[in-house]
Amino acid sequence: MTNEIQKQYNRLDDVPSIMLCMKEVYAVPDRNIRYATTKAFFGTKMAEGSSVQSHGVKMFSLVEKLEDLKAGFENDTYIDVILQSLPLSYDPFIVNYSMNGLEKSIHELINMLIQYEETTHKSEPTVLVGGLRPPRRKTRGPDAGRGRMARERLS
Repeated sequence: MTNEIQKQYNRLDDVPSIMLCMKEVYAVPDRNIRYATTKAFFGTKMAEGSSVQSHGVKMFSLVEKLEDLKAGFENDTYIDVILQSLPLSYDPFIVNYSMNGLEKSIHELINMLIQYEETTHKSEPTVLVGGLRPPRRKTRGPDAGRGRMARERLS
């Protein structure tokens, strides 16, 4: 602490009151942190083909941060946002989850998503597509069976 700051807090008797005053002056308000965290949570979208496990870990860490900031969301809201952040390839999972009326914790949801990814996305067969050529037209007539050069010589 500089001498100027130390003189400013000399009038305070105990450490907790000094910490409280310093926090009021120098700390970033919880509102700003909560705003940035909710913006990140609601704006996070999983890219198609990326790992659902890493996405789940990221979303869960944001949920924990929001809980620490006392954002006031219910578990269902967190689940809804996580499901909305998934790409279109997870639509069958979302329909199944909604139709069965499952009530799961965030941990259970992430584990279900990992199992879904392992059973569906990894087992899709790889399709190799080659270039297609138009079929060759067969020539009919007296020159059939001869090459182009032979037909040109006869002409």
